[in-house]
Amino acid sequence: MCAGSADRTAPVGGAAAARVTRRNRSASGAQDAAASATSKDAAEHRNMAEAVHHYRKMARELDAIINSSSDGLFVCDAAGTVIRMNPASERIHQVSADAVIGRNLNDLLAEGFIDRSAALEALARKETVSLLQDKAGRKLISTATLVMDDAGQVISVVVSERDITQIDTLQRELEDQTAAGNQLRHQLREMQLDELGSRKIIARSPSVLNTLEQALKVSGVQSSVLITGESGVGKGLIANLIHNNSERAAKPLIRINCGAIPESLIESELFGYESGAFTGARSGGKPGHLELAHEGTLFLDEIAELPPAAQVKLLRFLEDGRLTRLGGSGERQVDARIIAATHRDLKAMVVAGDFREDLYYRLNVIPLQVPAVRDRSECILPLIRHYVAHFAGLNQTSKRLSRQALDALLNYPYPGNVRELMNICERAVVMSDTEVIDLADLPTDVVAAVSPPLLQGLQLHRGGSLAEMLALVERDLIRAAMAEHGSQEQAASALGVSQPTIARRLKKYGLR
Repeated sequence: MCAGSADRTAPVGGAAAARVTRRNRSASGAQDAAASATSKDAAEHRNMAEAVHHYRKMARELDAIINSSSDGLFVCDAAGTVIRMNPASERIHQVSADAVIGRNLNDLLAEGFIDRSAALEALARKETVSLLQDKAGRKLISTATLVMDDAGQVISVVVSERDITQIDTLQRELEDQTAAGNQLRHQLREMQLDELGSRKIIARSPSVLNTLEQALKVSGVQSSVLITGESGVGKGLIANLIHNNSERAAKPLIRINCGAIPESLIESELFGYESGAFTGARSGGKPGHLELAHEGTLFLDEIAELPPAAQVKLLRFLEDGRLTRLGGSGERQVDARIIAATHRDLKAMVVAGDFREDLYYRLNVIPLQVPAVRDRSECILPLIRHYVAHFAGLNQTSKRLSRQALDALLNYPYPGNVRELMNICERAVVMSDTEVIDLADLPTDVVAAVSPPLLQGLQLHRGGSLAEMLALVERDLIRAAMAEHGSQEQAASALGVSQPTIARRLKKYGLR
């Protein structure tokens, strides 16, 4: 019995030991797993702590960059509510950030805090917007840039502001000082011209000032004047100046364009006609332009186009001041001063037999040469500024030229002279969609005539990454190519890329 009992209990004791061993192993495994989990959690906590530290460091750096910027910066959410404002923006608007943050731009606009909002316009148009703003007598340039998420939805709007009042004032002062040419005689001439009511003539170049000085001198005499110069240089303005500062200023200045009147009518227009002189002649006759200019001045523009028969009669008038109407027999005494103008070489026409030599010398008593625009570079910038402001005023808008557009205009040769410059300025004012006139708003001839440096303007973005600098260059190249070629296909061909690439880049940079 004992032996049998011993045999039966042995296996039981072995099973119990096995169970104990398994429990021990299980407990040990659990301890190991718990230790492993604890180690993994600790690593994750360390990684999270490092990430939080890194993000905090980046946030501090970003805060330092934003707060140290000399340009005003503020950020709005997608609804137009201000969520951030840097100290420079506080100084520009003379308000604390606490008074603005949390408020919607629509409410601020209604209260007159700003006259226009670049951020609201950017949100409405879904593109970058630049505006000229007036703020308590100061000029601001505001640029609003949209921030998008991966789905193309607007997250926020970043607005940069720059107070350009002082820069604009200094630039204009510098232009005025440069215009004077550092010579007292130029200043005296300009003062004299202002006193004589010649404010419509913008003169900064020594050659133009010299022409105006000569015009003022001859205004006090009765001699004939021949004004020469290319078409569009302003010969009519010189004729006005001479007449308005002469003893004849109270009497009329009569103008006639010899090239705009048919040859068959030029004599009757100049010298008049008697009743029945020709079919359709007015009953009672009609005085000519010379009679209408009695005691005043007759301005004969494009004198080179005067036909030979009229040249003979004009010569006779210049010799004795007498004329005979067409179809009449009696002579009339007329006191009219003659100022003629032409863009052609009259001396060469005399040699070729196309213009009477004796008439040439009668007209060319006092010659005045008006220089072309390309030969008076000092005048170009004031002329551009004057006509941009003039046409902007006519259209009740405010316009300003970008640096690249201004450089292109300053380098253009203006074969059409002042008349072409006026045309270009009017077109740029009318066609530009924003307040800043850029290269894309200028005619292709103007853009094609210059090669603006690719890196021009990049110094304004110091501290930017290489990718940002390359994006700026790419944007300017695409904008210039579109301005020059006019279509995506031609611009793509010129740049050696595909049309879809140009389309994507136009959308990316908001150039559509």
